[in-house]
Amino acid sequence: MDGTREKARFISGGVECAAWHYPGSNGGCVVMAGGFAVTKEPGTDRFAQRFSEAGFSVLAFDYRGLGESDGRPRLVQRIGQQLADWRAAIGYARTLPRVDPARVAIWGFSLSGGHVFRIAARDPGLAAAIAQTPNADGPAAARNAAKYQGLRAMARLTGRGLADALGGALGRPPLLVPLAGERGSVAMLSTPDALEGGRVLSPDGRYPDWQQAVAARSALPLAFYRPGRDAARVRCPLLVMVCDQDQTALAGPAAAAARRAPHAELVRLPGGHYAPFTGMHEQAVEAQLTFLRRHLLDQVHTSAHAAARRAPPSGTGRHGPFAARDRRAGHGAARPARPA
Repeated sequence: MDGTREKARFISGGVECAAWHYPGSNGGCVVMAGGFAVTKEPGTDRFAQRFSEAGFSVLAFDYRGLGESDGRPRLVQRIGQQLADWRAAIGYARTLPRVDPARVAIWGFSLSGGHVFRIAARDPGLAAAIAQTPNADGPAAARNAAKYQGLRAMARLTGRGLADALGGALGRPPLLVPLAGERGSVAMLSTPDALEGGRVLSPDGRYPDWQQAVAARSALPLAFYRPGRDAARVRCPLLVMVCDQDQTALAGPAAAAARRAPHAELVRLPGGHYAPFTGMHEQAVEAQLTFLRRHLLDQVHTSAHAAARRAPPSGTGRHGPFAARDRRAGHGAARPARPA
């Protein structure tokens, strides 16, 4: 990837965030962030490179306190701060050379995919949004995670989180926990998907600077975070990509969020949470590029959706003029969304 991207920095909440900027040629831009406590390189590289090769500018950034971004304490991931970082990144992307400010899209997976619902609902100027295997419903994900982790381990993780939160209030360094661990261990997740995350996102230790750990206090708000509820207010075209065997970010709540969005398309893939990075990568990329070309490059569609965003909401995704579509990537035309 050397020579195809350059380092960039922008300010969010008084903190300098780091990003990779891939210059583009077609005027469209995709702003990207990795999953929960996943830095920009393992979280976005494979998709960002493909978007760049297709002519899109890309801005892939690290949240504050993570990766190359500034911010302390390190590895403390706060939802409110991450949403602010998204807004700052989008604002910065709109100022980049050869970027049309009216043709900026956002892309996120896992927790960042959940953020996509909330950010898109609050920024009517976005041209499009992609939520890949998004965590749309924290309580549902937490209940499912407990089945794999065990109640005792969940209680220990909660206790560690509370101790870390108290220590943080007293100025102590964060208590870190691994992002994934075997059943019974004190880790963020023990789902089969999560146990594959390090190998899939950083094969052969490709990204040694990614710590694969997070401050324990960061886990506490996730069980109450329900960004999928914002989907009904997303005015821009929205692509929701779910994996039917996902045990980390459940397909059901994400599909339900897509059906609530006025201008949504739902794409279903076989496999678990990281299938878009592995065996289903080509299908995932092709579906996303098709979506981006249609909504960032096709001026007819761009004008139609801009008018739709200025109009009053037209109802749920099932009944709106751009009703949610449910299709299998690479397997024929879209069809109406079906219950998950």
